Amino acid sequence: MHDPGDLAAARCGSVMSLQLALAQFDFGVGDLGGNTDRIITLIAEARDRYRADLVLFPELAISGYPPEDLLLRPRFLADCEQALQRIAENTFGIVAVVGWPQAAGAVVYNAASVLRNGGVATTYRKRDLPNYAVFDERRYFAVDPDAGACVFEVKGVQIGLLICQDLWGIEPIAETAAAGAQLVLVPNASPFERDKHAERDALLAERTRDHHVAIAYVNVVGGQDGLLFDGASLLADGDGHVHPAAVAFESHWLIADFGKNSKQFTPTSWPVDTDESRDGLAWRAVVRGTRDYCRKNGFNRVWVGLSGGLDSAVVLAIAVDALGAENVRAARMPSQYTASLSNDLAEEQCRALGVDVHTLAIESPFQGFLAALGPLFAGQQIDTTEENIQARVRGALLMSLSNKLGGLLLTTGNKSEYAVGYTTIYGDMCGGYAPLKDLYKSEVYALARWRNTVAGAPVIPSGAIERPPSAELRQNQRDQETLPPYDVLDAILFRHVDQEQSRDEIVQAGFDPSIVERVLDLVRASEWKRQQAAPGPKISRRALGRERRYPISNGYRS
Repeated sequence: MHDPGDLAAARCGSVMSLQLALAQFDFGVGDLGGNTDRIITLIAEARDRYRADLVLFPELAISGYPPEDLLLRPRFLADCEQALQRIAENTFGIVAVVGWPQAAGAVVYNAASVLRNGGVATTYRKRDLPNYAVFDERRYFAVDPDAGACVFEVKGVQIGLLICQDLWGIEPIAETAAAGAQLVLVPNASPFERDKHAERDALLAERTRDHHVAIAYVNVVGGQDGLLFDGASLLADGDGHVHPAAVAFESHWLIADFGKNSKQFTPTSWPVDTDESRDGLAWRAVVRGTRDYCRKNGFNRVWVGLSGGLDSAVVLAIAVDALGAENVRAARMPSQYTASLSNDLAEEQCRALGVDVHTLAIESPFQGFLAALGPLFAGQQIDTTEENIQARVRGALLMSLSNKLGGLLLTTGNKSEYAVGYTTIYGDMCGGYAPLKDLYKSEVYALARWRNTVAGAPVIPSGAIERPPSAELRQNQRDQETLPPYDVLDAILFRHVDQEQSRDEIVQAGFDPSIVERVLDLVRASEWKRQQAAPGPKISRRALGRERRYPISNGYRS
């Protein structure tokens, strides 16, 4: 946080300055009434509390991002336009830039409007529509062939406007700078992924340095189903200097003074991260995703099935950080194969976190299933069927607790398990949200160790981290009897899933051909399971589900 005295000195030394407010907040998809009321309130606050001359909101703030097929409904688009008009009518004494979906006849534009003096001064339409990874904007939006640079004046400063992906191309910012812009505003809805910040910072440095314009980059914050938006908004001076990013995964007003002649910012209220470590950001990401998914879908409490193993222990800690211990309930469901250590570790963690834990033995319902199926199973050997029945008994019990007593069931599978299908559909896959869905098992270990370092006392029992992983569905079962060691498995999966490498490429990297073939076969055979899995927060560049969409019926082998 900068000293207000620094601001006064900076203003005295500047011929012309502009006070800029960036609204790094969450704007829920489809919550038109709530978003509109919030935007109007925030505009007034930026003007009256922070004395801002200009306030910038994120991309599609009125509709929320991504609105997806809501954009195919004419009534929704008409309501968005009415919302913009209402906001404009309440904009006086300040200039506001607000993103919204603009319908124009048979087409829709991803737009941002400049509001001032109770009306819409001008509207810019996004020119570069992303259609890769999680983005499918070309399904919904059009590009205006007549769209050019958008430059307007506020307090003597020539201000350009781009939207998100426009910044990544060369032409939009080059044309905007050529039209006289000194400062370029960039509203964004840019999903979080690990290691993205450095790439983005380098881009802003390059754009400002090459075109001699400053950039104010505001990003939305919050979870939206399987997507996460981290905020981490930025300022870049006209000489290429990029200021530290705003704190990620938190809603904040971000205030800065912009010098017209220097093309430099003086941040005056700009909280920054004290921990930008890879694991620290990932933990905050999954906590925010879990909290927002619950809040936006009307759940104020959650259930977690505890096995005494690593994954469920990490999910329990995430749930407590997201919602508070008083809103988390846990259930142990021991079988004849459950080690006493498993029960002890689950109880130890719940006691440390202050979470109520309930015990429901599964042996009786399991035997009931076997009795019912006995006549048809006569003469058949015991196999994974009986293991899956136990997992499905647990799933039925947990869903029953959720239904009867209220609360969202969190499922505990990780990316390694989802990738190779080492999870039981309608069993341990039961649940409405999967916090670990985009974390490989080796990454879950790293997060558990990181979380224990920032707590006053470990919140994840060391025994859950150190013991060999096991589904405990048969006597002395261990994961590594079925799967390669997780360091090997995850390395193969990262190359195949995240980097789209073929079998031959992975083998050439030094992996055992037979292991590679077996892992890739499991990945292909498990697509049908993944397409029925609960959503979970995306934190990698290539998440299973929304970002990696393969056909179930697929004859390609390579």
